Amino acid sequence: MVSESGSASAAASVSASAAQVLVASNRGPVSYTVGEDGELTARRGGGGLVSGLSAIGDRADSLWVCAALGEGDREAVRRGVGEPGVRMLDIDAGSSEGVHAAAYNGIANSALWFVHHMLYQTPLEPTFGPEFRAQWAAYETYNRAFAQALAAEAGPGAAVLVQDYHLALVPGMLRELRDDLRIGHFSHTPWAPADYFRMLPDDVAEQLLRGMLGADRLGFLTGRWADAFTECCVRVLGGTSGTRIGVHGLGADADFLRERSRRDDVEERMRALREQAGEDRKLIVRVDRTELSKNIVRGLLAYRQLLDDRPEWRERVVHVAFAYPSRQDLAVYRDYTAEVSRVAESINSEYGTESWTPVVLHVKDDFARSLAAYRLADVALVNPIRDGMNLVAKEVPVVSDEGCALVLSREAGAYEELGEDALPVNPYDIMATAAALHTALTMPDDERAERTKRLAAAATALPPAQWFLDQLRALTD
Repeated sequence: MVSESGSASAAASVSASAAQVLVASNRGPVSYTVGEDGELTARRGGGGLVSGLSAIGDRADSLWVCAALGEGDREAVRRGVGEPGVRMLDIDAGSSEGVHAAAYNGIANSALWFVHHMLYQTPLEPTFGPEFRAQWAAYETYNRAFAQALAAEAGPGAAVLVQDYHLALVPGMLRELRDDLRIGHFSHTPWAPADYFRMLPDDVAEQLLRGMLGADRLGFLTGRWADAFTECCVRVLGGTSGTRIGVHGLGADADFLRERSRRDDVEERMRALREQAGEDRKLIVRVDRTELSKNIVRGLLAYRQLLDDRPEWRERVVHVAFAYPSRQDLAVYRDYTAEVSRVAESINSEYGTESWTPVVLHVKDDFARSLAAYRLADVALVNPIRDGMNLVAKEVPVVSDEGCALVLSREAGAYEELGEDALPVNPYDIMATAAALHTALTMPDDERAERTKRLAAAATALPPAQWFLDQLRALTD
């Protein structure tokens, strides 16, 4: 494995590997750490996306192209260490130092993510000035490095599936380098309404859309996001230029979740959580990263409102909130994480008693503990401001022991599939969310069990491997 800074000569030649199915994403299926002794240790990634995209691993002619994200990854690239079927790019090698950070934090996570999730406080932000333009140049460089690597590695007529908003320009750039390829792009986020999308500078908005329309086929998680993209193309470009558009709602991996949730470490954490909450208390569970769009603070405020409006629930319910820190290299995320802790502590201070802690907050990521909470939950609270899909909403019903009522934001992509059997809420309305929590807590056991059964069936309709293979089939057909 060699460092890739992106050269025209590399793009013009086809690698001897001649891969026929390629995936491109910012984060790959493996990451590396450097030990004190200098040894590299590889760790496989998890989650529905990795599970789905890993379906290419069954093919000897497949390749996953990803970025080196940490020092361990970069050291692996420098040493030529890697796994079969994975090519990791050190975007910052050579003269491109700082490109990845500017592209990833400056554009992908601080501009495109904010636009698609409609997170800007518009009286003050955004401001697209010189700093943004420098970051945009880095985003172009970053995308070009991927396009050149894919062009060099793909065999004649190969299928290339590019993932997400980090790599929105890759399809168009790759099309210029290799017109023989079948190119797909999949968006894992919502897509902004046209009026909000056009907050971006006109040339940037046009470049993003044209970049994606370089693909033969574009995929989205829901029809709503696909329609929003199409409307943006109509308003900005006059149409989609013949690019095909499809919808593939990523589902939960039922077999993995059910097996993993029955292991000893999960059973141990179930006992600890039940002891912490109290044996006879109802549990309202949420599991999220402290991502601004997840709406954790309003969820806590809705729980406080429940305790205000329905005093009978005091001492009888516990809100188990797992808020795992995310993107802590950005100040706005650090501030949000701190606010989550502050609100949880204020609820405990106001309502807690010697024998009852109203909010049990955990901020250290622990997958086994998350699964334990899934199994114990009487109510799952999933109330994002906007979410491309939200797999937590799909995972909880799959592993729930006794059935779980789902309080679900209508702004989550999962609502399109699960809304009929969930309790829908406006994510901004904490009083209505509090009322939905009460309805969920008082739902009869038989109704809750039947709803859970239907939710689990809908949640697993398109498991990760099939989700990927359906896209590949649609692209190659």
